[in-house]
Amino acid sequence: MKINLANIKKAKKLLNNSDCVAIPTETVYGLAGNAYSNRACKKIFKLKKRPKNNPLIVHYYNIQDLKRDCNFNNNFLKLYKKFCPGPITFVLNLNKNSKISKIATNNKKTLAVRFPKHPTTRNLLKKLKYPLAAPSANLSSKVSAVCSSDVKDDFGKKIRYILEGGKSSIGIESTIIDLTKKPKILRLGGLDILTIQRVLNKKIILRNSPSKISAPGQLRLHYSPGIPIRLNVKSSKIGEALLLLKKKKIIKSNYYFLSKKGDLKEAARNLYSTLRKIKKNKYKSIAVSKIPNTGLGKTINDRLIRASKF
Repeated sequence: MKINLANIKKAKKLLNNSDCVAIPTETVYGLAGNAYSNRACKKIFKLKKRPKNNPLIVHYYNIQDLKRDCNFNNNFLKLYKKFCPGPITFVLNLNKNSKISKIATNNKKTLAVRFPKHPTTRNLLKKLKYPLAAPSANLSSKVSAVCSSDVKDDFGKKIRYILEGGKSSIGIESTIIDLTKKPKILRLGGLDILTIQRVLNKKIILRNSPSKISAPGQLRLHYSPGIPIRLNVKSSKIGEALLLLKKKKIIKSNYYFLSKKGDLKEAARNLYSTLRKIKKNKYKSIAVSKIPNTGLGKTINDRLIRASKF
């Protein structure tokens, strides 16, 4: 997709004024504001109706920019070199001179940081003198946005500007890893844990349902289309949509499939847009057939389990 410099200039002008704009990333669209500005961070929480105890992910252009705010270690450097820019978020210790808004961190001494791969947002970040706090551009607990029309559906004219970037190529949020002590995964995401383990050459603990919220994506109810979801079913009830991993030979009007041949990457990419489509088509509930709990299937299942806590 060709980068529109006029659009980036418009987004930059609004962000410099502590306004919020929606930005495209390879995972999902983000609701972005100046991470050094209390005013901008307050707007993000208000627009999303987001609980204040749920900290924001802050997006940087590169490691040089991050040095202003965070301390890093060898585990971070190994993963940054291998996967960045890309769908991985690191929880790191803030340094004492950091200008990051305490609203973004919920007064914590740690920060969740990411280096998005989408060329439009990278171009924008390169032109800014501050990083962008940018949680997913959707109402809190609801399905994330993977294209500009999803953002419009959730916010209408409440957002000043949406920076167009086409459909998100991964379509599911970043994997979050806490590197402040012994590495642990805080949220399953678009990067498989096994690939992270191979780079660090160690087994990593999964802690994505803690008693205290320490990173985004850990709320019990999340990613919900706003209607009940039943998991691991073989058939649907009358008036219920049936969500399938792959296309069946016999297709019924209430069948929705995530992938033509059961490819988990394709399924992850289509998950949120399919959930939104089912809701728009006026179904009152969703039945979901079994999804293999391997690779990105684990992430898809995590999202569906949280979405089902209706």
